[in-house]
Amino acid sequence: MTPKRKQRLILVGVMLGGVAIAVAFGVNAFKENIMLFHSPSDVAAGAIDPGKPFRIGGMVVEGSVQRSSEDLAVRFDLTDHVQTVSVSFVGILPDLFREGQGIVALGALDTSGSFSATEVLAKHDENYMPPEVADALERAGKMPGSAANYDNKTVVEP
Repeated sequence: MTPKRKQRLILVGVMLGGVAIAVAFGVNAFKENIMLFHSPSDVAAGAIDPGKPFRIGGMVVEGSVQRSSEDLAVRFDLTDHVQTVSVSFVGILPDLFREGQGIVALGALDTSGSFSATEVLAKHDENYMPPEVADALERAGKMPGSAANYDNKTVVEP
């Protein structure tokens, strides 16, 4: 092998090594920063480790919202109509947050099994539901229909 060919081979080896290291760093950063979505059924099954951040989505249970009179703390239950998870949040809720509505919350489980949210996201209009929440409700067989009702009569079928 000539010295020029040997130099080229070493250069190609160093370049491939550099690319491999860059890919390894990229994959590691992606793996550490990924935030997965889970339904209340996944959380109730114990599939999530406490302290690990993730997103949870579902419907806010009617009558479950409890607001603190001293600060901005709020507690509510979130359901996929199969399981229910208690959620606590300190901060200002979105204007569109209400009972019976689909939301997505970002946060982590605490040691008691309650979800401690750092951010709460609500749908933006009557027809929108976050895709993750819709998928979880469809898997549970509890996806709400879009029927229009008037005087307890269905006037538009879903």
